[in-house]
Amino acid sequence: MTKPLDLITIGRSSVDLYGGQIGGRLEDMRSFDKYIGGSPTNIACGTARLGLKSALITGVGDEHMGRFVREQLQREGVDVRGVKTDPERLTALVLLGIRDQEQFPLIFYRENCADMALSVDDVDPDFIREARAVVATGTHLSHPQVEAATLKALEIARADGMQTALDIDYRPNLWGVAGHGDGESRFVESAAVTAKLQSTLHLFDLIVGTEEEFHIAGGTTDTIAALRAVRAVSGATLVCKRGAAGAVAFVGAIPDSLDDGQSGPGFPIEVFNVLGAGDGFMSGLLKGWLDGSDWPTALKYANACGAFAVSRHGCTPAYPSLDELEFFLERGVIQPDLRNDTILDQVHWATNRHARVAGDWAELRTFAFDHRMQLEEMEGYTPAKGSAFKDLCLDAALRVQNGQAGYGILCDNRIGRSALHRATGTGLWIGRPTEWPGSRPIEFEPDLGDDLGGFREWASENVVKLLVFCHPDDTAETRALQEQRVKHLYTSARRNNLEFLLEVIPSKVAAVDDTTTATLIQQFYDAGVYPDWWKLEPFKTDAAWQNAVDAIERNDPNTRGIVVLGLDAPEEELAASFAMAAKQPLVKGFAVGRTIFGQAARDWMAGRISDDAAVDIMAGNFSRLCKIWDAARAQAV
Repeated sequence: MTKPLDLITIGRSSVDLYGGQIGGRLEDMRSFDKYIGGSPTNIACGTARLGLKSALITGVGDEHMGRFVREQLQREGVDVRGVKTDPERLTALVLLGIRDQEQFPLIFYRENCADMALSVDDVDPDFIREARAVVATGTHLSHPQVEAATLKALEIARADGMQTALDIDYRPNLWGVAGHGDGESRFVESAAVTAKLQSTLHLFDLIVGTEEEFHIAGGTTDTIAALRAVRAVSGATLVCKRGAAGAVAFVGAIPDSLDDGQSGPGFPIEVFNVLGAGDGFMSGLLKGWLDGSDWPTALKYANACGAFAVSRHGCTPAYPSLDELEFFLERGVIQPDLRNDTILDQVHWATNRHARVAGDWAELRTFAFDHRMQLEEMEGYTPAKGSAFKDLCLDAALRVQNGQAGYGILCDNRIGRSALHRATGTGLWIGRPTEWPGSRPIEFEPDLGDDLGGFREWASENVVKLLVFCHPDDTAETRALQEQRVKHLYTSARRNNLEFLLEVIPSKVAAVDDTTTATLIQQFYDAGVYPDWWKLEPFKTDAAWQNAVDAIERNDPNTRGIVVLGLDAPEEELAASFAMAAKQPLVKGFAVGRTIFGQAARDWMAGRISDDAAVDIMAGNFSRLCKIWDAARAQAV
């Protein structure tokens, strides 16, 4: 019988605050990147990225960090029905840093945290039975209450004939045998910890650990002797991780040498960050194990996923998608520092970006009111009135959206700051312009700074939008300058984990034909720019659309898609352009502005209509355009 879940992990969850200054002490960190963490949480996400149906049993606080963990798990595709919200306790935090290849300082903030309050009452037998396997980690065997919850899940699994796995995941200070300042420590001898682990090892079909972790499980620092001690109490397959030497699996009796175990190929890569590497390894191993692969194949997956993890910043963000893993295994290592492999990094970004922001955006109906120059030229405009009007635009967009997926806005930060910030968290797709209006060659909005460091202040939901007036007939000097600035902006956006939309308008520069935009698209890809989104003019022929789509898909098969712009066209013209654009599946929708707000803005600025009337007019216009687009798409399908 097919089950709805492949695996359920159980145990700790946290918010990881990763120091951004590589090579520095935690004492000297100036900024931190925020990720989800905790071994079972990482494994749930890592296996979900590899295509398994994963769920997690843990606890989070009823506060901002708890909501972050829950929302991020959902973005990763993890089933969160087992994630308990605890009104009395806070979500666990971890501070981490990367000092060098050997030192990775970290501090756990886990005193009376939410995941340590899990009890047997939080383990639903029916939920457990929905999965093929239960995966436990060692930390939650360290306290009687969470140990009881973990054991209940395992006993239900075994009674139902499910598979069970243990990642020993030994953290001495979380067992109380090392101090708070020793979070980096991976091994401290403890007879009590050994006894506790050995009392549970018979419950597992698969046990995974480093040599040091098997030392604590086996009660000796002789690795072969430790493995044999574990074998004496458990018939599980034992997988021993050996760092750069790879890993080995033992199905039966333990031989005299680790080299005599089953192994998979390793990958010669540069070690950048070992934190979370074991969880990446476990994710790949579980993928192979639950798919029924032989151990060399499962270990190949595990070693590759571990290689990704040690090559990148963060834990969960470093793990590969299935597409990325398959690409890597087929192509191999081109450069040892995988995080700087441009082609691999693009595959990683493009196949995992759904986890960075809410929504997959299969459709995108966008109200564009990022206009600045057009409003500033209107009768009665003042900066205060401009800001107030953009708040009305957002009200209109939210009325049409009405909590539904597939709606967005384009809004600037200079005039529309209030609306831009208020839109965050509403479920709208949010594009934010960066170009100085009308500039050619492009200049950027001053708030970005000369070094584009302003991106550090952007909300993670904001999509970087850049409009470029360009044409294939541009002089070599103009083209080179514009491409250089686009590449600079694109690279900075990617460094700050922000999606990038590139809008090109050649018709305002010179005459266009069916190949003009396709030529520009190719030129930007040749310059090393891979937009997540394209915003294109409405074309007059099917051939022009096909040429543009072909240019995008042959360079980036993982692109988000295209939105078609409006150019202040009347609704009848937009209906015709929508009908043509909707034939292309890569076109996800539209981004239209003045057709929606133009007359309402002029009347409102001049005091001829009220706030409510302006919102009614714009909501009506936006709603009609959405219906026109939806009808065009339905007709095209």
